[in-house]
Amino acid sequence: MDALSFVIVGHVDHGKSTLIGRLLYDTDSLPPDKIEEISRASDGLGRETEFAYLLDHLEEERKQGITIDTTQVFFKTDKRRYVIIDAPGHVEFVRNMITGASQAEAAVLIVDVAEGVKEQTKRHSYMLSLLGLRQVIVVLNKMDLADYAQDHFNRIRDEVAAWLDSIGIHSEHYIPISAIRGENITAPSDKMPWYAGPTFLASLDTLKNAMPAEDRALLFPIQDVYKIDDKRISVGRIEAGSLETGAEVMLLPERRTTRVKSIEKFLAAPTRAVAGECIGITTADSVFLDRGNIVCMPGHEPVLTDTIHANIFWMSRTPGRKGEKLTFRCATQETSCKIEAIDKKIDSSTLKLIAENAEDIHNLEVAEVTLKAKKAVAVKDFNDVQEMGRFVLVRDENTCAGGIITLPD
Repeated sequence: MDALSFVIVGHVDHGKSTLIGRLLYDTDSLPPDKIEEISRASDGLGRETEFAYLLDHLEEERKQGITIDTTQVFFKTDKRRYVIIDAPGHVEFVRNMITGASQAEAAVLIVDVAEGVKEQTKRHSYMLSLLGLRQVIVVLNKMDLADYAQDHFNRIRDEVAAWLDSIGIHSEHYIPISAIRGENITAPSDKMPWYAGPTFLASLDTLKNAMPAEDRALLFPIQDVYKIDDKRISVGRIEAGSLETGAEVMLLPERRTTRVKSIEKFLAAPTRAVAGECIGITTADSVFLDRGNIVCMPGHEPVLTDTIHANIFWMSRTPGRKGEKLTFRCATQETSCKIEAIDKKIDSSTLKLIAENAEDIHNLEVAEVTLKAKKAVAVKDFNDVQEMGRFVLVRDENTCAGGIITLPD
């Protein structure tokens, strides 16, 4: 049974953690001691049962009522397993939100019908667009505060749809729910008989899994090299494809070919390894592999370039400037690079164009940039192999930007 990972995003306090907690509760996915813990925590703060406490497990989060970290929860239906990623909504935790969204195959955008589209609704949905997530389910929460009125739902649905259309996201599902009351989560709500679409749970089962990483072309970034007895073992994690002993492979960036002599694992010597496995290899020829080298199949190489066109999200209070030198990290590759051009920058919450051919980029701004790397790096389209299509920019050992690479067709 294939697992599908989806991220839940939205403005702070619009009910992300409550939705997940209610989903787990209504599907009997919680042990009795967890239910008791929720009741105790809610009673201690003088509130009705707060399902968000399942996810907001940190005391600081419980007091402030906001999600700080990115939490993963595993869940199962008759169709498949799910990995639910609860991403922070508060503006100060947007870096964690991007981390969560980058691991997902689909997304759920939650909007409070009492508040409608807010700044972080726009910012988070725009991040989904930048990350290439096209499977998006929209849930309009807190319908109990709108007396379950259809005209109110229609008005907010149209507002959300107009915004998503403007950033290239087209959702097939707009679902009216009340997460705290359990309406339209796992069973149709008798309080909204005018709604004929699927419940939230049923909508999840309509999502499609991405192509398994194992079925893609081989990509094996080298993380380290160990010398054990007379063996030089190059180790790392296979990000895509599979590898067998005797297979001909290409080594980047040198473009030299060799054959795999052996595959090494702790207390094992398998003849085949697949995406997701951490392994070591030895080669038939005496080649020098080092951290950052990429092992791939001849004829299926990633793009090798020193000029990178990408979208970046700036996450430092100190602006990035045209011509500035930074460190570029993608998978295990690392090299110095220069911001050669800031072709366009926009406000991530309004999509308003701030400037073209800009001189700098500020905190929480999105930019289309051209980076010039000191040496060629191997990259893939983010939607093909995420690990090879996303990168970070580092200044003084602090991450200042995250970016994705979308190569032309």
